[in-house]
Amino acid sequence: MDTPLWTPDGARVRSTQLWSFMQLLNHQHGTEFQHYSDLWHWSNANSETFWSNFWDFAGIEAERKGDRVLLNPDRMPGARWFPDARLNFARNLLRYRDERPAIVFNGEEGRRTEISFAELYTRVAYLSAALKAQGIGPGDVVAGYMPNIPETVIAMLATTALGGIWTSCSPDFGINGVIDRFGQVKPRVLFTTDGYRYNGKSLDSLSKVRSILESIDSVEQTVVVPFLNDQPDLAGLPSAALLETFWHRDSTEIEFASLPFDHPLYIMYSSGTTGVPKCIVHSAGGTLIQHLKELMLHTDIGCEDRFFYYTTCGWMMWNWMVSGLATGCTLVLFDGSPFAPRPDVLWDMAEREKVTVFGTSAKYLAALEKAGIKPRQSHDLSPLKAVLSTGSPLSHESFDYVYRDIKADLQLSSISGGTDILSCFALGCPILPVWRGELQCPGLGMAVDIFDDDGHSVRETKGELVCTQPFPSMPIGFWNDPEGERYRDAYFASFDNVWAHGDYGEITAHEGVIIHGRSDAVLNPGGVRIGTAEIYRQVEKVDAVLESLCIGQPWQDDVRVVLFVRLREGVLLDDDLRQTIRTTIRANTTPRHVPAVSVQVADIPRTLSGKIVELAVRKTVLGETVKNQDALANPEALALYRNLPELQV
Repeated sequence: MDTPLWTPDGARVRSTQLWSFMQLLNHQHGTEFQHYSDLWHWSNANSETFWSNFWDFAGIEAERKGDRVLLNPDRMPGARWFPDARLNFARNLLRYRDERPAIVFNGEEGRRTEISFAELYTRVAYLSAALKAQGIGPGDVVAGYMPNIPETVIAMLATTALGGIWTSCSPDFGINGVIDRFGQVKPRVLFTTDGYRYNGKSLDSLSKVRSILESIDSVEQTVVVPFLNDQPDLAGLPSAALLETFWHRDSTEIEFASLPFDHPLYIMYSSGTTGVPKCIVHSAGGTLIQHLKELMLHTDIGCEDRFFYYTTCGWMMWNWMVSGLATGCTLVLFDGSPFAPRPDVLWDMAEREKVTVFGTSAKYLAALEKAGIKPRQSHDLSPLKAVLSTGSPLSHESFDYVYRDIKADLQLSSISGGTDILSCFALGCPILPVWRGELQCPGLGMAVDIFDDDGHSVRETKGELVCTQPFPSMPIGFWNDPEGERYRDAYFASFDNVWAHGDYGEITAHEGVIIHGRSDAVLNPGGVRIGTAEIYRQVEKVDAVLESLCIGQPWQDDVRVVLFVRLREGVLLDDDLRQTIRTTIRANTTPRHVPAVSVQVADIPRTLSGKIVELAVRKTVLGETVKNQDALANPEALALYRNLPELQV
């Protein structure tokens, strides 16, 4: 396409926070920025100046900023940002204490709750006092097994106000999935609800929590938020209390812990491709400054905005969204199915709540189009100024759909980053045009590049997405990785001193970015990252299954999970066995992990060291050539995966 789908007019450009920041830099440094590209190149050539100036522009509240911005700038990992700073993450998200709505919650069943900034501060004060009385302080882990409700935000803020570390899973995670995560980090306090609602069903959580607590003995206190029932049954839950009886209503001020910039804030989890998930530790300062840059400059979110993202508390977009509180915007939360009771339920909410920034997944937009939903015709979306999409690459057709059937005049931002950095490498820009199929730009202060296999920078050619300079939201490291070996192996094994993200992409002639998918074996159906090992651990509980292998197959503008199983001699993969496998996976992971197709095979290819080779099988299924078959112990097994009738597109 020779013309962009959308171009902001001059008045809109000049009204953005990004434009204001550019003019501020021009005044302070004698630069003459008029175009985003010039600012991006300068932000990487002058990284310390850029981040220091943005700290001031964003009004980050801190006991001390310090004069030093970056130590060890030539080391990845090893660089340290703002080494003399002292701040608190929660304090920045609670800087407003007025009567404007901070959070508006909408439940699938029609429940609506509104909390002002003043009320939010007070409730966090109640809970932080209770956690402090429980002995929670800097470095202690607090976990949430919670739906996307205001109390989850409150629990996170109360924890991080004290310097505790927050970690969470959504309640659709099965017992083993939670144990695989929380069991590694040993939380002292667990927040949960009695259940949640999805697709018209009320689903119990407490029976799973009882089983989880049997395997995680570090939990000293369980706090239950009533969600399905006003008085849930706490029998069988050790040291359990309802939120209303746990928190301290006589404490109305928060004692914010003053902590280093790189103090741990969140523990996030990798998909678990090669075993149990990696526990990725993110810093308070790095998360705060990176999120504010992305929300304020790239998304133009401010005090007048009403910001919605469809997410669960097990996805990094929840953490990203919640940082919006620091901009003074109103967060609009939704919990439940985005298609219940109707496919346009989220647009009903967007109209009712006057949402200005609407975030979702690429899969959701594709599903809307296939369902024939045209919000532009049925809803008043006049306040809407931006639609954000992530989770998987947004198809060209979905770009067309948004502008044709949602709204013609808005910023459509396909964004890409990950749990690994808790932020974005490439995302939107309110002063740039939107080109079909492209992410608008690499992020400011992010030295994004595309490398070929030899580590050479390439343009308009597919390759590995990398970042060649340190950035503040790089993880502190992995939990239980004291020497940093697993951390280095995860991101720095491919290219020395360069972050290799595992995405396969390209930089376009417009200096935008196209992501073509993951360059490893991580599955991504519906925008949810799934590690194969999580599936294998469940499948192979089934007695008839000897071993298994799964891949992601491109399917109808998304990816579907395909499972291959080698069964005991004489056993056939019939409908009953398929259902047993599906039920086992669903019960212990999430519905997203359940394969769309299951195929019986006689052998599974593996390396000489015994590792199964998902990528080689995927290439074979897609009709591509597997080059390095010498590394396989049984390369003849690949022939079993060619031209399978079950997998024909």
